[in-house]
Amino acid sequence: MRHLTLTLIATVLVAVTIPQWVFADEAPAIPPDDLVYCTVCHGVQMRGNQNVFAPRLSGMAGWYVELQLNAFKNGWRGVHEKDLAGMEMRPMAAALSDAQIATAAQFVSATRSPLPEQTLDGDASAGKKNYSSCAVCHGANGEGNVALHAPALRGLNDWYLLTQLRNYRDGIRGSDPADNYGVQMRATVQILEDDQAMQDVVRYITTLHSD
Repeated sequence: MRHLTLTLIATVLVAVTIPQWVFADEAPAIPPDDLVYCTVCHGVQMRGNQNVFAPRLSGMAGWYVELQLNAFKNGWRGVHEKDLAGMEMRPMAAALSDAQIATAAQFVSATRSPLPEQTLDGDASAGKKNYSSCAVCHGANGEGNVALHAPALRGLNDWYLLTQLRNYRDGIRGSDPADNYGVQMRATVQILEDDQAMQDVVRYITTLHSD
């Protein structure tokens, strides 16, 4: 009966022109049929899966989801030979139409899951000092700033944050001149002198809350 109910809800949601992802009594958001495969790697409610290097996306701002899907689709991300996870993601995004990308963004932003567990060690106090530069765009509490195209950082997996900092530093991400915000981010990351400094910043980010 529960399976039948969820199927009927999914059918109604997919049928409307503009999907309305509703949370009735905090019921889970249901992906449209043509986007169910996103959960194969990113998991139920986009909670992430480190085993396949798929980060938690639950509740991510829709505008940023669209921005990054288009970055993959346009070849700004997922083209470097060392970006193995990105190279798997790129064809997934390339197959999506603009309308599907918009729908995917709506779905992802509606998902909810527990915050990820800490997997890295680091000195949060040292990280806080370096984070002051990050806060200019990403906010004092890692809340993000749509006007600056800076995503929220809190709620992301620590291992994923560290991976992306390294990718920016090493030119694996943010090297395409057309990727304006990626280029900007790559330049900013250079203030972090080594992996330990990056790990400290990531550790501090995991302490941030919405207060």
